[in-house]
Amino acid sequence: MPELQHKFVNSNGIRMHYVEQGAGPLVILCHGWPESWYSWRHQIPALAAAGFRVVAPDQRGYGQTDAPEPIESYNILNLVGDIVGLVNSLGVETAVIVGHDWGAPVAWNSALLRPDLFRAIALLSVPYFPRTPMRPTDAMKVLAGDKNFYQLYFQEPGKVEKELDADPRRSMAMILYSASGDVPRTGELSFLFPKTKKFIETGIVPEKLPPWLTEADLDFFAGEFKRAGFRGGVNWYRNFDRNWELTPFLDGAKLRQPAVFAAGERDLVGKMIPGGYEMAGAFTPNLKKQVIIPGAGHWVQQERPKEINEILIEFLKSL
Repeated sequence: MPELQHKFVNSNGIRMHYVEQGAGPLVILCHGWPESWYSWRHQIPALAAAGFRVVAPDQRGYGQTDAPEPIESYNILNLVGDIVGLVNSLGVETAVIVGHDWGAPVAWNSALLRPDLFRAIALLSVPYFPRTPMRPTDAMKVLAGDKNFYQLYFQEPGKVEKELDADPRRSMAMILYSASGDVPRTGELSFLFPKTKKFIETGIVPEKLPPWLTEADLDFFAGEFKRAGFRGGVNWYRNFDRNWELTPFLDGAKLRQPAVFAAGERDLVGKMIPGGYEMAGAFTPNLKKQVIIPGAGHWVQQERPKEINEILIEFLKSL
């Protein structure tokens, strides 16, 4: 099997880094926050061995990919444009797109806007739901009440990235552990926290890493954020209202491609959108399978690689 290759492409006005392995039908893997191509380290060789050409980019603002200065350059149409440019550069007609966390909206918007290019879709952690009637930050304020909701906390430029950049290794250890299925229930990362607290104080730094996260893994993530900083990734959150304003034409849109959804039973997203997992199929008429993995948290493809690899390979081979 061909080795993992690191490559660069100019896409949508930015220089994008991606890794590639394997040959066959193209599969694009879109990571979430605060991650990088590396969060797919277990899927890339498994999917390549199963007969697929696997490409995992560092998305805009992450890793070795450019991080433009203007906040508005991280809007959803640009994030989709980055992926479209990447696929077009690979010289193929179609691809299957997979997204985890923030990568899920990138994946589903790519599929909605370019059904000619993206023939099937897999979503991890965040199920597809259409644009809401209410402006996102207004909905967040209702959810937050008298507390801080982390996505609202992220809105102020310069604030949260300063906390996270101070010690990227500690920040990543806290976020990865506290949103995983391994954290004790009393220590779960809370998406709502008292206004007296900083985001960086809302989780636990583990004394011992969970079995799915090695010191080398943590070093890699920390190194990427040490170099690139957290600002680019956080800017995605600062475009919620802009994305909503840009996409009224997507109201009520159904995701019609063959689809699969998987999430961890202890994923915070399930608590954030109550009933969201039950609703996953309501706007995805061609949802082939939905799997909630017992005991797993938010980083499902890292925490349960074997299960996720099986789900993805079965889905890809069925297409």
